[in-house]
Amino acid sequence: MIIKMDNSRYVTTWIGSKIKDIRKSHNLKLGDLAEKSGISIAMLSKIENGRVFPTLPSLLQVLQTLNVDLNEFFADLKGDKEFPGYILKKRSEYRSIKKEDESIGFNYQLILNQKIEQSSMEISLLTISGNAQRSPVSTDGFEYLYLVKGNIQYKLDDKILDLEEGDSLFFNGKIPHVPLNKHNEDAIMLVIYFIELR
Repeated sequence: MIIKMDNSRYVTTWIGSKIKDIRKSHNLKLGDLAEKSGISIAMLSKIENGRVFPTLPSLLQVLQTLNVDLNEFFADLKGDKEFPGYILKKRSEYRSIKKEDESIGFNYQLILNQKIEQSSMEISLLTISGNAQRSPVSTDGFEYLYLVKGNIQYKLDDKILDLEEGDSLFFNGKIPHVPLNKHNEDAIMLVIYFIELR
C-alpha cells in the first residue's frame, strides 16, 4: 500500500501563510481586506489558515487588492529539485504564527513546512548519553530532528552542524549521518522519520 501525501495541502498552507504575511505588512486587518476585496471574512480566514484552497478568481482578487503580481507571489514557492539534501532551522528562525485572529493562548511556532510525496512516518524520542558513540548510518526517506534538551553536533556526510536546545534539522536520510554528544549531560531529541514506500 502506498500512502500519498496531498501536495495541495502543502501549497494551500503556503499560499495562506503568504497572504497573511502580506496583509499584515500592509497593516490591514482581516476585515479591511474583506471589505476591499469583496471576499467574506470567514472565507479569507479559512484561506489564510490553510483550511481551504482559494479559487483562482478569489486568489486574483486578493492579490489585486494587496497590489501583488501573481508571478511575484509564486516566485519563491520551492520545488523538490531545489531541496539541497538538508534544512537546518535555528530556533531564532522559527516563525510565530497565529492560526485564528480571535484565538487566545494558542502560540504556534512554524518550524518546517516541507512537501514529501510518498512516505510513512515514525516518531521517536531519542536520549543520547554524554560521549555516546555510533558510526554514521544511512536510511531510506527523510528525517526531522528537534533538539529538546542539550547541545550536540550533527555529522551529515562531511558537514558538522551545531545544534542547540530548540534547534531542528530536516535532511535526506540517505546522507550518512550521526549525532555527536561531546558533553557529559544527556541530550534529548525528537526524531521523526518519513520513510519512502516503494
